[in-house]
Amino acid sequence: MTDHEPVDQSKPSIARVYDYLLGGKDNYAADREVGDYFINDLPGSVDIAFANRNALVRAVREIAETGVRQFIDIGSGLPTAQNVHQVAQRHRPDAHVVYVDSDPIVLAHSRALLQTDRNTTVIQSELRDGEAIRSNPETERLIDFTEPVAVIFSAVLHHLNDDEKPGELVRYWSEQIPPGSPVYISHFRSGANEQTRAAESKLQSTFGRGRWRTDEEILDLFDNLELQPPGLVPCPLWRPDPTDDTIRRIGATEHHLTVWEQLIACALARKP
Repeated sequence: MTDHEPVDQSKPSIARVYDYLLGGKDNYAADREVGDYFINDLPGSVDIAFANRNALVRAVREIAETGVRQFIDIGSGLPTAQNVHQVAQRHRPDAHVVYVDSDPIVLAHSRALLQTDRNTTVIQSELRDGEAIRSNPETERLIDFTEPVAVIFSAVLHHLNDDEKPGELVRYWSEQIPPGSPVYISHFRSGANEQTRAAESKLQSTFGRGRWRTDEEILDLFDNLELQPPGLVPCPLWRPDPTDDTIRRIGATEHHLTVWEQLIACALARKP
């Protein structure tokens, strides 16, 4: 799809459904219909979206504080509060960020947001086409692959079925970046409960994709990368802020989380 082709508003988009669940306004009736299923038929499931976003903000902050100034966000979704470039540049004013998404609405809204920021760009691309992203002139303009590059897969790999080889996508990028580069992944996490089955079934029936994975399967995505503490944990428990209201409410152990808060996990790794 080119920038000028009209958007089919009758078909829901994963990015726009996520935008709706986070309280955004860049969505259509078809997206809201899917979102309302999660809000009304699976009460509490919206916790997944907020737990994921909050963990991403903490991860980007910590990556930037270590001195990394380059970020590639694969499957970035629609702009919302505390976007990757905003968080990164708050701690590294010279941070460069490349957003990648296949949704033309994401492209349009991101370009409008970023038109005055020469250190941040958005590329419309099929997420699995690593070579096209890597060789894009905007990537080459902003990213120096001789220096550490943070690669982010926030809530995107679970939208790839097994035959789409999400592990190969992670491996491709881990081969492109130099030693010391961080890789962050958040992913829907399997649970032996009806909520997991219902949510996965809805994504599969709507988009033809959506694969919850076990902890072992998620860890396999990191391949030979070195996991950083605390390893793979539910997103609310990944390096929580001491002032976090959720952690104060539930304590800092997994059994205090709601079933939905347990269903999104994340980890940060580094290339050795």
